[in-house]
Amino acid sequence: MDNNSTDDLNSPDSPSQVPGEIQDAELNHTDKIMGVFSEPSKTFETTAKFPIRTIDWILPVLLLALFVSFQQILYHVNPNISYELRQKQMEATEKFLNDQVKSGKITQEQADQQKSMIEERMEKMAGVGLAFQIIGIFIVMFIVFFLMSLIYFLLAKFALKGEGTYSSVMVAYGLSWYISILGIIVITIISFLMGKLIMDTSVASFIGADKSSITGWLLAKLDVFSIWSFIVLGIGTAKMFKSSSVQKYIAMVFGVWIIGGLILFFLAKAIPFLQFLNV
Repeated sequence: MDNNSTDDLNSPDSPSQVPGEIQDAELNHTDKIMGVFSEPSKTFETTAKFPIRTIDWILPVLLLALFVSFQQILYHVNPNISYELRQKQMEATEKFLNDQVKSGKITQEQADQQKSMIEERMEKMAGVGLAFQIIGIFIVMFIVFFLMSLIYFLLAKFALKGEGTYSSVMVAYGLSWYISILGIIVITIISFLMGKLIMDTSVASFIGADKSSITGWLLAKLDVFSIWSFIVLGIGTAKMFKSSSVQKYIAMVFGVWIIGGLILFFLAKAIPFLQFLNV
């Protein structure tokens, strides 16, 4: 074989070398959004090969907060749904005041007075209350995002011995929120079509189960968008941490969801003021 033939075989452009040299192209944010719904495993596997992009977590967090805020505005504009919202708020208030009366902290007369004052305040400051609610939505969204990302990171890093960073979890968690955004859109459409307040797509919401009961709490977990989102989060975290055991990461995510939910459930039972945790 002459030297030219040997050079051709060793050349980077040689056909026999091309398959080994092919690298996945970096996905843009739009590709990642589409991939979360169509090919989450492939999408996160490719994303893990490139530097972390802040837009991959901050944009979905901002968009979810924006969509939830817009949903609340629409709910307050619709007379039927707005009335249901006020009723739910008053039911929670009455429950809290009744618990205060039972514990002897206030009298029934004081409870009735506080109830009347709260009702008047809700009527007079509906617009202001909505504005504060929207501000609160953005603040809570980021607090929840950073806190849960930290929990997932610590478990993935030290319990599952994964090879990833806090930012890796933020990307997996953030991109999975696009499924939650789709859920908010679907919930809002269903609410307006049915002319009633729907908070989520869980079985509990559709049959009107009391979420403050253990049965209602369990039925509230049967939510297609929540389950879908957590499965994608498990896949995403596994791929971002370069693990071949996706099942372990999915189990971790669902474990945090269920165990954390139970802790909040019983905490709300022990501290009446935190009843909103079971809403």
